Amino acid sequence: MELSQLEHLTAVAQYGTLSKAAEALNTSQPVLSRTMQRLEEELQVSLFDRQKNKLTLNQNGELAVQCAGRVLEEARRMVEQVRAFDRSRRTISIGSCAPAPLWNLLPLVTQFFPDMTISSEMKSGAALLDGLRDGAYKLAVLTEEVGDGGLYCQRYGEERLYLSLPSAHPLANFQGGVWLKDIDGERMLLHANIGFWREWAQRMLPSTYFLLQQNFEDFNELIISSVLPAFSSNVMMRNSNGNGPRVQVPILDPEAHVTYYCVCRAEDRRLLAPVFHEIAERGL
Repeated sequence: MELSQLEHLTAVAQYGTLSKAAEALNTSQPVLSRTMQRLEEELQVSLFDRQKNKLTLNQNGELAVQCAGRVLEEARRMVEQVRAFDRSRRTISIGSCAPAPLWNLLPLVTQFFPDMTISSEMKSGAALLDGLRDGAYKLAVLTEEVGDGGLYCQRYGEERLYLSLPSAHPLANFQGGVWLKDIDGERMLLHANIGFWREWAQRMLPSTYFLLQQNFEDFNELIISSVLPAFSSNVMMRNSNGNGPRVQVPILDPEAHVTYYCVCRAEDRRLLAPVFHEIAERGL
């Protein structure tokens, strides 16, 4: 018995007639009729009531259609699981709660695993933990230390937010730092894809109107030419060529300072040992 026979049987049940099923399957009616006859021979039972110019499923056929549906679904699941397993053996998936930790982490992982495909995405902390436990991620970056015995957690580094201000802005002279309340209510530039920082900014500055930008290049151009405030960070400043005449003023609120942790499943710790060693040496 072949899976194609079961697919053809379910098509006959779905479309009601051999001619319609044959058209949907892109085959001829005589070929489909012979396929059904061979299936009956395999099962050694009749599946159809045959009348002149009419073919209908009998009770055997109706049961066979139900069973065929379950077999085909299991076959599809098998294909998906085997393909997913193969991808997992050739792919290192990294999830992060923010973009900055990925800037150094992705090249580092690529350096140690040149023959692997490296993929990354940003998710919430809860989704990252679920993905780690389910095997969707080999490595995740979180803002909280994880005490789960099935996971290995190592400190990665810190990110401190700054206000990026044009030199003529009244707060540009506050080199000792500013509080978020000092700027709440202004218009600010904000990139849309900054992970948890986006929700954080909207929560910490409820009266601020954010002009969201989707494209990083456009965003950087606006930062240089606009008179509106924006966020920067110590990590961003290390990885950029500067923001022209802008002044970077530290934000004093403790919530603007986060510590990142790299987390993996305990069983993957040995595989990722070179990455964790380099993180311990270099940090973020």
